[in-house]
Amino acid sequence: MPFICHLDIEFVMVLVIRSCCLYDQTRRLKDVEISFPIVYGTISFWLGKKASEFNSHKWTVYVRSATNEDLSVIIKRAVFQLHPSFNNPTRVVESAPFELSESGWGEFEIAITLFFHNDVCDKQLDLYHQLKLYPEDDNGPQSTKKPVVVETYDEIVFSEPTEAFFLRVQNHPAAIVPRLPAGLNLLPPGPIEHVNEKKRGDTKDHPLSQWFMNFSEADELLKLAAARQQVQAHIVKLRRQLSMIDGLPQQSKAASGQ
Repeated sequence: MPFICHLDIEFVMVLVIRSCCLYDQTRRLKDVEISFPIVYGTISFWLGKKASEFNSHKWTVYVRSATNEDLSVIIKRAVFQLHPSFNNPTRVVESAPFELSESGWGEFEIAITLFFHNDVCDKQLDLYHQLKLYPEDDNGPQSTKKPVVVETYDEIVFSEPTEAFFLRVQNHPAAIVPRLPAGLNLLPPGPIEHVNEKKRGDTKDHPLSQWFMNFSEADELLKLAAARQQVQAHIVKLRRQLSMIDGLPQQSKAASGQ
């Protein structure tokens, strides 16, 4: 393999956020959902001969579109909460790409808070990611050219979006926009962004893009199906155990009657 990768995708959590707008007069679209597949994670490199006791790795934490499109269409800013030992551990990123790079020697959990534009949602979204510096096989040699990559795939789903939000993102390549329900027609949108032009905030030509994982919808559906089968099998096992426990008192009563 060209790199060491840990995939935290055992159960893909679909993050559902009800789309909220600060303007009461803006009508919401009932029975409509807009989703944005995202990936958040870290890529860390060992510093090799430059490594010291308290500075052994350089790493980058980020939130990106699963298709590497510009997420600033929905995200206003991202806040990364680092370990308290860092100078200024609360880092605010006001524009895409939503990422930051640091160096250090220890692994810790990074809290990521996403804030959305007013016409998208007035609630924040909290994510948590475990920074990994060392390969899962601790006995294997470290390399300055093969990073440790940890990524998590999720989908942010906005239910009942406002008409303004729907019209603004309906042609955006990062969005999954369904067909409108029958009988619901919207006026054509005004001037829209030129989504076919290269965006400053996309990650298609990112310096680390060669290490990004490719999350295809088919692969995710297979993983979800496998996870669902595991859950169902566990439920069946628990039901059998409960039925056995429920049967114990009856057997005890029958034995005492004899």
